[in-house]
Amino acid sequence: MEQQSVFPLVTAIVGVVAGGIAAVAGFGIGSLLTPLLALQVGTKLAVAAVSLPHAIGTGVRFWLLRRHVNRHILWSFGLTSAAGGLAGALLQAQANNPILTLVFAALLVFAGIMGLTGLASRMKFRGAAAWIAGALSGAFGGLVGNQGGIRSAAMLGFEVPRDEFVGTATAIALFVDAARVPVYLATEARELAENWVLIVAAAVGVVLGTWLGGRTLKRIPEPVFRRVVSAIILALGIFMFLRTRG
Repeated sequence: MEQQSVFPLVTAIVGVVAGGIAAVAGFGIGSLLTPLLALQVGTKLAVAAVSLPHAIGTGVRFWLLRRHVNRHILWSFGLTSAAGGLAGALLQAQANNPILTLVFAALLVFAGIMGLTGLASRMKFRGAAAWIAGALSGAFGGLVGNQGGIRSAAMLGFEVPRDEFVGTATAIALFVDAARVPVYLATEARELAENWVLIVAAAVGVVLGTWLGGRTLKRIPEPVFRRVVSAIILALGIFMFLRTRG
């Protein structure tokens, strides 16, 4: 009973951290909150539950950065991300999450190393490559709740300024949420209602963290920003890999 009463507070605190990271890097809410809630409700329900505070926090972040959205990237990379998110959400019940998570972790480690070494700046996403990268990032979001890392790794190849990077990543995340959240609500409404306290705690924390992180973003120099994002991607990949091994 004591653990159950403390867990919502822990969820809110992690939500603050996740919202702050997402405000700086353009992703991080699902990456931190999904593993945490999985300890309490299982991975499948955690993915669905986190999608709600994720959508709320992403909406707040989008409003703060709405003037910095690259429409070209949004309507190519973003649309296929939404399609991938819908497909991933529909396949979630049949998916083998441990194998998917392992593959996803390997992709993130690779992308993080590429970013930190500067090799990612040589990659350019044009035409079909941008559409494929978007579809893959969205699909992982629907399946394992962590599309942000691979989306941001792919977006490093577009070479957009800091605020435009986060603003566009945020707008794309909204597309993905709009595609997958209705599926979760339709298939897991009862379970989500039973865990409303955790969902509200996470949402409150994420909104607060988003506001605090938005103030931090303005202080990060442009040359440092891409390395920070790459380091977060690498750390996320290592964390997810260790989690599958455990």
